[in-house]
Amino acid sequence: MKPIGKPVAIASLLALLLCWPLWAQAEIEEGFDFDDAPRIIGLHTPDWFELSFLDLPEDLERAVERGKQGLAVYYGMDDCPYCEQLFEVNFEKEDIRAQLSDNFDVVAIDVLGNREVTGLDGEVRFEREYASEQRLNFTPSIAFYDADGERIHQMRGYYPPYRFRALLDYVTERHDREMSFRDYLDRADPPPKFDTDDINERDFFINEPYALDRSRIPAQRPLVVFFEREACHACDILHTEPLQEDEVLDRIALMDAVQLDAEDSDTPVLTPDGQRTNPRDWAAELDVHWAPTLIFFDEAGEEIIRIDSVVHLNRLRNVMDYVLTRGYEDYPTFERWRAQQP
Repeated sequence: MKPIGKPVAIASLLALLLCWPLWAQAEIEEGFDFDDAPRIIGLHTPDWFELSFLDLPEDLERAVERGKQGLAVYYGMDDCPYCEQLFEVNFEKEDIRAQLSDNFDVVAIDVLGNREVTGLDGEVRFEREYASEQRLNFTPSIAFYDADGERIHQMRGYYPPYRFRALLDYVTERHDREMSFRDYLDRADPPPKFDTDDINERDFFINEPYALDRSRIPAQRPLVVFFEREACHACDILHTEPLQEDEVLDRIALMDAVQLDAEDSDTPVLTPDGQRTNPRDWAAELDVHWAPTLIFFDEAGEEIIRIDSVVHLNRLRNVMDYVLTRGYEDYPTFERWRAQQP
Protein backbone atom coordinates (compact mmCIF):
# COMPACT_ATOMS: atom_id res chain seq x y z
CA MET A 1 0.00 0.00 0.00
CA LYS A 2 1.38 3.44 -0.92
CA PRO A 3 2.12 5.97 1.79
CA ILE A 4 -1.11 7.58 2.85
CA GLY A 5 -1.90 11.24 2.17
CA LYS A 6 -4.69 13.03 3.98
CA PRO A 7 -6.93 14.08 1.01
CA VAL A 8 -6.53 10.76 -0.76
CA ALA A 9 -7.04 8.77 2.43
CA ILE A 10 -10.23 10.61 3.37
CA ALA A 11 -11.63 10.20 -0.15
CA SER A 12 -10.82 6.48 -0.08
CA LEU A 13 -12.45 6.03 3.31
CA LEU A 14 -15.59 7.84 2.15
CA ALA A 15 -15.75 5.67 -0.96
CA LEU A 16 -15.41 2.54 1.13
CA LEU A 17 -18.13 3.70 3.49
CA LEU A 18 -20.56 3.94 0.56
CA CYS A 19 -20.10 0.21 0.05
CA TRP A 20 -21.27 -0.64 3.56
CA PRO A 21 -24.93 -0.88 4.55
CA LEU A 22 -26.10 1.87 6.89
CA TRP A 23 -26.13 -0.35 9.99
CA ALA A 24 -22.51 -1.35 9.39
CA GLN A 25 -21.43 2.27 8.92
CA ALA A 26 -23.02 3.20 12.23
CA GLU A 27 -21.42 0.23 13.99
CA ILE A 28 -17.93 1.02 12.77
CA GLU A 29 -18.04 4.80 13.18
CA GLU A 30 -19.73 5.10 16.57
CA GLY A 31 -17.53 6.22 19.42
CA PHE A 32 -14.56 7.45 17.38
CA ASP A 33 -15.57 10.97 16.36
CA PHE A 34 -14.90 13.37 19.24
CA ASP A 35 -12.57 16.19 20.20
CA ASP A 36 -10.06 15.32 22.91
CA ALA A 37 -8.81 18.90 23.37
CA PRO A 38 -8.36 19.87 27.05
CA ARG A 39 -11.35 21.86 28.33
CA ILE A 40 -13.56 22.31 31.36
CA ILE A 41 -16.24 19.61 31.22
CA GLY A 42 -17.36 19.12 34.83
CA LEU A 43 -18.51 15.53 34.44
CA HIS A 44 -20.79 13.94 37.02
CA THR A 45 -20.93 10.18 37.38
CA PRO A 46 -24.21 8.56 36.27
CA ASP A 47 -26.94 8.31 38.89
CA TRP A 48 -26.96 4.51 38.57
CA PHE A 49 -23.39 4.33 39.93
CA GLU A 50 -23.35 3.31 43.59
CA LEU A 51 -22.99 5.91 46.31
CA SER A 52 -19.82 4.82 48.05
CA PHE A 53 -17.70 5.83 51.03
CA LEU A 54 -14.83 4.25 49.05
CA ASP A 55 -14.54 1.26 51.34
CA LEU A 56 -14.11 -1.24 48.52
CA PRO A 57 -14.36 -4.42 50.65
CA GLU A 58 -17.66 -3.10 51.99
CA ASP A 59 -18.83 -2.17 48.49
CA LEU A 60 -17.95 -5.62 47.22
CA GLU A 61 -19.74 -7.34 50.09
CA ARG A 62 -22.87 -5.30 49.44
CA ALA A 63 -22.74 -6.08 45.71
CA VAL A 64 -22.53 -9.82 46.35
CA GLU A 65 -25.38 -9.65 48.87
CA ARG A 66 -27.49 -8.04 46.15
CA GLY A 67 -26.79 -10.92 43.78
CA LYS A 68 -24.16 -9.21 41.65
CA GLN A 69 -21.10 -10.98 40.27
CA GLY A 70 -18.81 -8.46 41.87
CA LEU A 71 -17.57 -4.89 41.77
CA ALA A 72 -16.57 -2.59 38.90
CA VAL A 73 -14.29 0.30 39.89
CA TYR A 74 -14.37 3.24 37.49
CA TYR A 75 -11.37 5.59 37.44
CA GLY A 76 -11.91 8.98 35.82
CA MET A 77 -11.63 12.74 36.00
CA ASP A 78 -14.17 15.56 35.80
CA ASP A 79 -12.52 17.13 32.74
CA CYS A 80 -11.67 14.02 30.70
CA PRO A 81 -13.03 14.00 27.10
CA TYR A 82 -12.63 10.23 26.90
CA CYS A 83 -14.67 9.79 30.08
CA GLU A 84 -17.31 12.07 28.60
CA GLN A 85 -17.43 9.83 25.55
CA LEU A 86 -17.90 6.76 27.74
CA PHE A 87 -20.80 8.39 29.59
CA GLU A 88 -22.53 10.04 26.65
CA VAL A 89 -22.09 7.31 24.03
CA ASN A 90 -21.54 3.92 25.66
CA PHE A 91 -23.60 4.38 28.82
CA GLU A 92 -26.50 5.83 26.85
CA LYS A 93 -26.92 2.39 25.24
CA GLU A 94 -29.57 0.58 27.24
CA ASP A 95 -28.05 -2.86 26.62
CA ILE A 96 -24.59 -1.72 27.75
CA ARG A 97 -25.89 0.02 30.85
CA ALA A 98 -28.06 -2.97 31.77
CA GLN A 99 -25.36 -5.59 31.28
CA LEU A 100 -22.90 -3.63 33.37
CA SER A 101 -25.24 -2.65 36.22
CA ASP A 102 -27.05 -6.01 36.34
CA ASN A 103 -23.79 -7.85 36.95
CA PHE A 104 -21.65 -5.36 38.86
CA ASP A 105 -22.09 -2.53 41.31
CA VAL A 106 -20.09 0.38 39.89
CA VAL A 107 -18.20 2.80 42.15
CA ALA A 108 -16.17 5.80 41.01
CA ILE A 109 -12.67 6.96 41.96
CA ASP A 110 -11.18 10.31 40.94
CA VAL A 111 -7.61 9.65 39.79
CA LEU A 112 -6.59 13.09 41.07
CA GLY A 113 -8.81 13.01 44.16
CA ASN A 114 -7.99 13.47 47.83
CA ARG A 115 -10.62 11.24 49.43
CA GLU A 116 -9.47 8.18 51.35
CA VAL A 117 -9.95 4.77 49.72
CA THR A 118 -9.91 1.45 51.53
CA GLY A 119 -8.61 -0.95 48.90
CA LEU A 120 -9.58 -4.57 48.57
CA ASP A 121 -6.37 -5.36 50.43
CA GLY A 122 -7.67 -3.40 53.44
CA GLU A 123 -5.03 -0.67 53.13
CA VAL A 124 -6.10 2.99 53.16
CA ARG A 125 -4.72 5.51 50.64
CA PHE A 126 -5.82 8.70 48.96
CA GLU A 127 -7.62 8.30 45.64
CA ARG A 128 -4.72 9.62 43.59
CA GLU A 129 -2.29 7.27 45.37
CA TYR A 130 -4.56 4.27 44.97
CA ALA A 131 -5.06 4.99 41.26
CA SER A 132 -1.28 5.30 40.79
CA GLU A 133 -0.72 1.92 42.42
CA GLN A 134 -3.11 0.38 39.90
CA ARG A 135 -0.77 1.63 37.13
CA LEU A 136 -3.61 3.49 35.44
CA ASN A 137 -2.12 5.70 32.77
CA PHE A 138 -5.33 6.69 31.04
CA THR A 139 -8.85 7.62 31.95
CA PRO A 140 -11.40 6.22 31.80
CA SER A 141 -10.37 2.89 33.26
CA ILE A 142 -12.62 0.22 34.73
CA ALA A 143 -11.37 -2.68 36.86
CA PHE A 144 -13.72 -5.64 37.28
CA TYR A 145 -13.55 -7.79 40.44
CA ASP A 146 -15.30 -11.06 41.20
CA ALA A 147 -17.06 -11.99 44.45
CA ASP A 148 -13.72 -12.99 46.00
CA GLY A 149 -12.10 -9.67 45.19
CA GLU A 150 -9.95 -11.12 42.42
CA ARG A 151 -9.48 -8.89 39.40
CA ILE A 152 -11.11 -10.31 36.28
CA HIS A 153 -9.89 -7.73 33.79
CA GLN A 154 -9.21 -4.03 33.45
CA MET A 155 -9.99 -1.57 30.67
CA ARG A 156 -7.35 1.15 30.22
CA GLY A 157 -8.66 4.05 28.16
CA TYR A 158 -11.81 4.47 26.09
CA TYR A 159 -13.32 1.61 24.05
CA PRO A 160 -16.03 2.37 21.45
CA PRO A 161 -19.38 0.60 21.97
CA TYR A 162 -18.67 -2.51 19.90
CA ARG A 163 -15.43 -3.21 21.79
CA PHE A 164 -16.97 -2.31 25.15
CA ARG A 165 -19.76 -4.85 24.55
CA ALA A 166 -17.13 -7.51 23.87
CA LEU A 167 -15.40 -6.56 27.13
CA LEU A 168 -18.65 -6.91 29.08
CA ASP A 169 -19.31 -10.32 27.54
CA TYR A 170 -15.77 -11.39 28.42
CA VAL A 171 -16.03 -10.43 32.10
CA THR A 172 -19.68 -11.34 32.79
CA GLU A 173 -19.37 -14.76 31.15
CA ARG A 174 -15.99 -15.33 32.85
CA HIS A 175 -14.10 -16.19 29.71
CA ASP A 176 -11.01 -15.07 31.63
CA ARG A 177 -10.99 -18.53 33.19
CA GLU A 178 -10.31 -20.04 29.78
CA MET A 179 -8.41 -17.44 27.76
CA SER A 180 -6.97 -13.95 27.63
CA PHE A 181 -9.03 -11.04 26.34
CA ARG A 182 -6.81 -11.03 23.26
CA ASP A 183 -7.62 -14.68 22.52
CA TYR A 184 -11.30 -14.07 23.16
CA LEU A 185 -11.38 -11.22 20.64
CA ASP A 186 -9.52 -13.32 18.08
CA ARG A 187 -12.22 -16.00 18.34
CA ALA A 188 -15.17 -13.62 18.33
CA ASP A 189 -16.79 -12.32 15.17
CA PRO A 190 -15.06 -9.02 14.36
CA PRO A 191 -17.03 -5.84 13.71
CA PRO A 192 -17.24 -4.48 10.14
CA LYS A 193 -13.96 -3.07 8.88
CA PHE A 194 -12.72 -1.28 5.81
CA ASP A 195 -11.67 -3.72 3.13
CA THR A 196 -8.17 -2.41 2.51
CA ASP A 197 -5.37 -4.55 1.19
CA ASP A 198 -2.63 -3.66 3.62
CA ILE A 199 -1.66 -1.60 6.63
CA ASN A 200 -0.84 2.09 6.17
CA GLU A 201 2.78 2.70 5.23
CA ARG A 202 4.54 5.88 6.36
CA ASP A 203 7.98 7.32 5.69
CA PHE A 204 8.86 7.62 9.36
CA PHE A 205 8.71 3.86 10.00
CA ILE A 206 12.03 1.98 10.12
CA ASN A 207 12.38 -0.67 7.43
CA GLU A 208 13.45 -4.27 7.93
CA PRO A 209 15.45 -5.86 9.43
CA TYR A 210 13.76 -5.16 12.77
CA ALA A 211 16.81 -5.35 15.03
CA LEU A 212 15.32 -3.56 18.03
CA ASP A 213 17.61 -4.96 20.73
CA ARG A 214 18.79 -2.25 23.11
CA SER A 215 19.41 -4.47 26.15
CA ARG A 216 23.16 -4.80 25.49
CA ILE A 217 23.95 -1.40 24.04
CA PRO A 218 21.48 1.37 24.97
CA ALA A 219 20.01 3.31 22.06
CA GLN A 220 20.19 7.05 21.63
CA ARG A 221 16.42 7.58 21.38
CA PRO A 222 13.20 6.06 22.69
CA LEU A 223 11.36 3.53 20.54
CA VAL A 224 7.67 3.36 19.64
CA VAL A 225 6.26 0.17 18.14
CA PHE A 226 2.96 0.40 16.25
CA PHE A 227 1.10 -2.91 16.28
CA GLU A 228 -1.52 -2.71 13.55
CA ARG A 229 -3.66 -5.02 11.42
CA GLU A 230 -4.94 -5.09 7.89
CA ALA A 231 -8.47 -3.74 7.36
CA CYS A 232 -8.36 -1.86 10.67
CA HIS A 233 -10.69 1.12 10.96
CA ALA A 234 -9.10 2.51 14.13
CA CYS A 235 -5.69 2.29 12.41
CA ASP A 236 -7.03 4.25 9.44
CA ILE A 237 -8.32 6.96 11.78
CA LEU A 238 -4.94 7.16 13.52
CA HIS A 239 -3.16 7.67 10.20
CA THR A 240 -5.66 10.10 8.65
CA GLU A 241 -6.07 12.29 11.72
CA PRO A 242 -3.40 12.66 14.47
CA LEU A 243 -0.56 11.19 12.40
CA GLN A 244 -1.08 13.90 9.79
CA GLU A 245 -0.42 16.72 12.25
CA ASP A 246 3.01 18.39 12.24
CA GLU A 247 3.12 18.60 16.03
CA VAL A 248 2.86 14.79 16.20
CA LEU A 249 5.19 14.14 13.27
CA ASP A 250 7.82 16.42 14.82
CA ARG A 251 7.75 14.31 17.98
CA ILE A 252 7.91 11.01 16.11
CA ALA A 253 11.00 12.34 14.36
CA LEU A 254 12.72 12.32 17.77
CA MET A 255 12.02 8.59 18.24
CA ASP A 256 12.70 5.32 16.47
CA ALA A 257 9.34 4.18 15.07
CA VAL A 258 8.49 0.67 13.87
CA GLN A 259 5.25 -0.63 12.40
CA LEU A 260 4.41 -4.34 12.76
CA ASP A 261 1.43 -6.33 11.51
CA ALA A 262 0.15 -8.11 14.61
CA GLU A 263 -0.95 -11.05 12.44
CA ASP A 264 2.44 -11.50 10.71
CA SER A 265 4.13 -14.73 11.77
CA ASP A 266 6.90 -14.69 9.14
CA THR A 267 8.91 -11.50 9.61
CA PRO A 268 11.86 -11.86 12.01
CA VAL A 269 12.00 -9.42 14.91
CA LEU A 270 14.72 -8.93 17.50
CA THR A 271 12.83 -7.37 20.44
CA PRO A 272 14.14 -4.54 22.66
CA ASP A 273 15.12 -7.09 25.33
CA GLY A 274 16.99 -9.26 22.81
CA GLN A 275 14.48 -12.03 22.04
CA ARG A 276 14.17 -13.50 18.54
CA THR A 277 10.53 -13.77 17.51
CA ASN A 278 7.98 -12.56 14.96
CA PRO A 279 5.29 -9.84 15.18
CA ARG A 280 2.40 -12.23 15.88
CA ASP A 281 4.15 -14.07 18.71
CA TRP A 282 5.53 -10.87 20.20
CA ALA A 283 2.08 -9.25 20.13
CA ALA A 284 0.68 -12.30 21.92
CA GLU A 285 3.45 -12.19 24.54
CA LEU A 286 2.72 -8.50 25.13
CA ASP A 287 -1.04 -9.20 25.29
CA VAL A 288 -1.79 -6.79 22.46
CA HIS A 289 -5.56 -6.94 21.90
CA TRP A 290 -6.34 -3.58 20.29
CA ALA A 291 -5.26 -2.30 16.91
CA PRO A 292 -3.54 0.04 16.76
CA THR A 293 -1.53 -0.44 19.95
CA LEU A 294 1.45 1.87 20.44
CA ILE A 295 4.11 0.68 22.89
CA PHE A 296 6.88 3.06 23.93
CA PHE A 297 10.25 1.73 25.11
CA ASP A 298 13.12 3.62 26.71
CA GLU A 299 16.72 3.62 25.52
CA ALA A 300 17.47 0.45 27.49
CA GLY A 301 14.50 -1.51 26.10
CA GLU A 302 12.13 -1.18 29.07
CA GLU A 303 8.47 -0.52 28.33
CA ILE A 304 7.44 2.98 29.44
CA ILE A 305 3.79 3.18 28.47
CA ARG A 306 1.35 1.81 25.93
CA ILE A 307 -1.76 3.16 24.23
CA ASP A 308 -4.22 0.32 23.64
CA SER A 309 -7.50 2.18 23.30
CA VAL A 310 -8.98 5.00 21.21
CA VAL A 311 -6.50 7.89 20.92
CA HIS A 312 -6.78 11.31 19.29
CA LEU A 313 -4.44 14.24 18.78
CA ASN A 314 -4.06 15.68 22.26
CA ARG A 315 -3.58 12.40 24.11
CA LEU A 316 -1.11 11.11 21.53
CA ARG A 317 0.91 14.35 21.57
CA ASN A 318 0.95 14.44 25.38
CA VAL A 319 2.03 10.81 25.69
CA MET A 320 4.92 11.52 23.34
CA ASP A 321 5.91 14.49 25.50
CA TYR A 322 5.71 12.27 28.59
CA VAL A 323 8.17 9.90 26.92
CA LEU A 324 10.48 12.49 25.35
CA THR A 325 10.80 14.60 28.52
CA ARG A 326 11.26 11.45 30.64
CA GLY A 327 8.28 12.45 32.75
CA TYR A 328 7.88 8.82 33.77
CA GLU A 329 10.97 9.13 35.96
CA ASP A 330 9.21 11.56 38.30
CA TYR A 331 5.53 10.61 37.95
CA PRO A 332 4.18 7.05 38.33
CA THR A 333 1.40 7.54 35.75
CA PHE A 334 0.80 9.65 32.69
CA GLU A 335 -2.30 11.26 34.23
CA ARG A 336 -0.34 12.40 37.30
CA TRP A 337 2.31 13.91 35.02
CA ARG A 338 -0.27 15.60 32.79
CA ALA A 339 -2.00 17.18 35.78
CA GLN A 340 1.24 19.01 36.61
CA GLN A 341 1.73 20.46 33.13
CA PRO A 342 0.93 24.16 32.54
